[in-house]
Amino acid sequence: MYLRRKIDSFLQNWKENPNRLPLIVKGARQVGKTEAILHFAEKNYKNIVYINFVTDDKFKQVIQEGYQPTFILKNMSKLDPSLRFVEHQTLIIFDEIQDFPEIATSLKFFKIDGRFDVICSGSLLGINYQRIESNSVGYKTDYELFSMDFEEFLWAKGYTQEQIDDLLLHLIEKRPFSSLEMSVFQRHFMDFCLLGGMPKVVVSFIENETFENVLSIQKQLILDYQEDVRKYVQGLEQTRILNVFRHVPIQLSKENKKFQISKVANGARFKDYWGCVEWLNDAGIINICYCMAFPELPLKGNYDSSKYKLYFRDTGLLVAFLDNEAQEDLRVNSNWGVYKGALYENIVGEALVKEGYELFYYKREDSTLEEDFFVRTKKYLVPVEVKSRNGRSKSLRTLIESPKYHDIQVGIKLVHGNVGFENNIFTIPYFCTFLLKRFMKFFDEIILNE
Repeated sequence: MYLRRKIDSFLQNWKENPNRLPLIVKGARQVGKTEAILHFAEKNYKNIVYINFVTDDKFKQVIQEGYQPTFILKNMSKLDPSLRFVEHQTLIIFDEIQDFPEIATSLKFFKIDGRFDVICSGSLLGINYQRIESNSVGYKTDYELFSMDFEEFLWAKGYTQEQIDDLLLHLIEKRPFSSLEMSVFQRHFMDFCLLGGMPKVVVSFIENETFENVLSIQKQLILDYQEDVRKYVQGLEQTRILNVFRHVPIQLSKENKKFQISKVANGARFKDYWGCVEWLNDAGIINICYCMAFPELPLKGNYDSSKYKLYFRDTGLLVAFLDNEAQEDLRVNSNWGVYKGALYENIVGEALVKEGYELFYYKREDSTLEEDFFVRTKKYLVPVEVKSRNGRSKSLRTLIESPKYHDIQVGIKLVHGNVGFENNIFTIPYFCTFLLKRFMKFFDEIILNE
């Protein structure tokens, strides 16, 4: 069962570009890279050559005579005589290139040669990307694939793009949803929170119409990620990375969700562990949310790199870390317990990153003033508050009303409630979080009309 993905249209546009460059698709393991590429290849090419450097490492010998396509194709044919290379009708797929990043050097020569299209793919590419980047500057296109977002989940459930576009219209027009719409989309969103967006997990849920087998798939993913650390990292650094990975859900469950290295292990110091946080981020496993020095524009360069929160890049991993009893309570009774705030923050952070945002929060040291996330328009800095319970938003109102925060005129509150606008605060249902980037394009105009 193939699920429609946003990469599908990107790949089609790439194919239709006469000046297309070799493509590198990166992303964490099991987000659907290989499946999407092969699905695209079968629809668009008469001839496909697929090489996997993990399952068939003999192909690591193909560059022995150099990086020119003539030499590489000749060596590939020697290793597998069944391979055929039909000029201008062949897509060559180099998969799992994290195990052989040297092949990226050939992309320049494949582009100059021009007879064959090339797509490279692999997980953990952020770890080896310096080796790739230095060898193919100007001769490649990059695409990062994440796990499915809520829009793709709705596609999988059968919703049309027109129905999804109508959700955006509700926000732009500040038009509340009907009770039926609220019930339906909130239910789908809660399912998505529990599932996450890993395609294998979503397929199991869609095919079986139940959460059966979902937890086992999620827990296997956690084991696979830990195995990657053991495979690609050596010595003491391996233990440190695994410690950070396992402490993400523990620290998210605390009221103060700021990640504290000192809690990871006895005597743990920032300078020893920061590289571990970066490794997990580069591997596509976590998102880093930095604390702003002051809530003002620009966002970049206006943060303290030693203060941050860590979220999983796929919320399904956070859910999978819960024990079996908590899992059952979540799915049967919707009892989110101490993880309620953590799950909501994680799913919002995940959605923002998938929309192309970087994550920032603010915590004023001398008061209780704290805001979960920030986005921006051309004119305004917009605080985004994540409410696990519908209620007052003291920090949000302070940021909007105080003359100290010149760049903030209006805010967004994400809730399990309906669309609304009052006192310069937009109230938006959680299930519309994936639309924030599109909504921001209309934001300045909406404010001017108020």
